[in-house]
Amino acid sequence: MKLVDPDIKECKALVIDANPTSRSALINMLRDMGVGQVSHTSRVIDARQELESKVFDIVVCDYHFDNASISGQELLDDLRQAQLLPFSTVFIMVTGECSYLKVAEAAESALDGYLVKPHTALALEERVMTARHRKRALGYIFEAIQGGNYAEAAKLCMGRYEARAEYWLYAARMGAELFLRVEDHESAKCLYSAVSESKALPWAKLGLARAELESGEAPKAALILESLIAEQPGYADAYDVMSRVQLEQGDMQGAMATYQDSLKVTPQSIPRLQKQGMLAFFAGNKDEALRALDRTVRLGLRSKMFDAQSLVLLCMLYFDKRDSKEFNRTISSLEQALGRNPDSIRLQRFMNICRVFHLLTARKVGDCVRLVRELASDIRDEDFDYECATNLLAMLGRLRSTEIQLPDAEMWVEQIAKRFCISKASSELLCSAAGQDPTYCEIIREGLHTINLMAENAMSHSVTGCPANSVEVLLLKGTETGNSKLIDLANAVLTRHAESIENTEPLTAKVNELRSRYCTKGTQINLGQIKGRAAGGMMLRVQ
Repeated sequence: MKLVDPDIKECKALVIDANPTSRSALINMLRDMGVGQVSHTSRVIDARQELESKVFDIVVCDYHFDNASISGQELLDDLRQAQLLPFSTVFIMVTGECSYLKVAEAAESALDGYLVKPHTALALEERVMTARHRKRALGYIFEAIQGGNYAEAAKLCMGRYEARAEYWLYAARMGAELFLRVEDHESAKCLYSAVSESKALPWAKLGLARAELESGEAPKAALILESLIAEQPGYADAYDVMSRVQLEQGDMQGAMATYQDSLKVTPQSIPRLQKQGMLAFFAGNKDEALRALDRTVRLGLRSKMFDAQSLVLLCMLYFDKRDSKEFNRTISSLEQALGRNPDSIRLQRFMNICRVFHLLTARKVGDCVRLVRELASDIRDEDFDYECATNLLAMLGRLRSTEIQLPDAEMWVEQIAKRFCISKASSELLCSAAGQDPTYCEIIREGLHTINLMAENAMSHSVTGCPANSVEVLLLKGTETGNSKLIDLANAVLTRHAESIENTEPLTAKVNELRSRYCTKGTQINLGQIKGRAAGGMMLRVQ
């Protein structure tokens, strides 16, 4: 039965094709289908700008572009990572026989359908209508997501999966993603495992690895990912999650190698180039960091996929090289970004980090010290996250080799350590950010030791039959330090021993307050990742 779409005349479409003949044919096909407004472009770079600034109901994109270093699939992948495609948009890829397998393998990555050349107008219409029908059929689930009711949306997806209703497989993937979002890792594992066993789909295997990682089982996640990458070496999202696993295990060199492999698959990916450059920066490989981050700037400075954190690191790298021309150019780019978003606290902090080096270069020592103290005064602020910590440490590590005298610097490093040392991996990354300065590294590692002792001493009350005392001590120390490990541990003890603890309401309220203040701000470095989307995750953004 042919699907009918009464709203097709209200739709806006974008055709992306370098060949004028096929581009014209696709435009006419869409107009004959009844699409009300059809725009077109011949270049991927122009298409990226269009899709970042406008919302289209239908996008028809060619896979291959002559004389272009990026494919249609890479464009889609970048847009998906940055969550710039609303759920309502239908994205159809057009491909030749030679690239059919690549497109087919990537079809689950937010692609709504693909056409193999030569194709007919009827084939295009069928793909578009089917995709739009699916979006309408699952609309009630996305209404729940739009309203922020993620747990309810996950249950709706589970119901559709269990009933094997229309588009149950798609619903299963959404449901698993939502269970991860609400930290119901076991339900996510069940869904991913069931789909993987019945369909053996790459995204299900990847989702299972993510669920294992989120539940603290990094070694299990690594085994799944090693198998997946061996089977699907072109599946770029698998590399993203593998790098997260390696960072979790403290293997920075391995994470860097993984991103190098991912860039062989998607060489023009702005987010992955940023991550590679940032990892190289913290690993102390300044030349590689400079190459990757400079290329990121040249490729996507104006793109919404670009993260201004790259400019902060470039400022420090150019300061190290005494390259005043590039240093000033980078600061100018950051000033422009701040000019476009003057109320952004994050960009203001970025700008101040770079101004410290600018003042130092201009020999304005007094102003430089005042600005450093101002930045350090934010350490206990709720919005001071792990990214802020690494930037501040990178700045302090560089100032150690200058004439600047900062008698409070070691105290600031200690505060950072007590707040953000939640594991050996997180503490070692802080040491890397500080440039492996011996004094600062000793303080950071001692900070992790102190946090571990706090946790052990608090848990001793639970072992002796007084879990309420454990929760109270953990909350006291969590309040003092802002350390998410102590706060989460308090929550775990309270949840596990709720029946044996009298009057849990005040404790629960305190846990929730501290978690909202300190545990949602990030304890791992952002690495240029667009907030809101986990590596390898399905795009759940709606218009």
